[in-house]
Amino acid sequence: MNKKLNTVFFILGATVFNVIVAIISFILLAIIYGRFIRDLIPEAGRHWGPNLLIIASIAISIFVYRFVLKALLARMDIEKYFDPLFVSRNMKKNLPPK
Repeated sequence: MNKKLNTVFFILGATVFNVIVAIISFILLAIIYGRFIRDLIPEAGRHWGPNLLIIASIAISIFVYRFVLKALLARMDIEKYFDPLFVSRNMKKNLPPK
């Protein structure tokens, strides 16, 4: 496999990972909210719960994604396996021919 294909697979895999983490965190937060927190909130404010759950699950997935990505990139050489997605015009001039 070449570097461009590795890059595409990495982006697809990272996106799927991020979505799965968001779904899992939403389910866990919904369980916690439904069992423990909902009864503590007044009736007039309960409609904010699902909206806050969605925002919190997205935030958790971003933090988990960044943590895992930093740990993964610390272990491997990026330039060896992946091709840059966007290359500026100045960088194209300096790249060696293929």
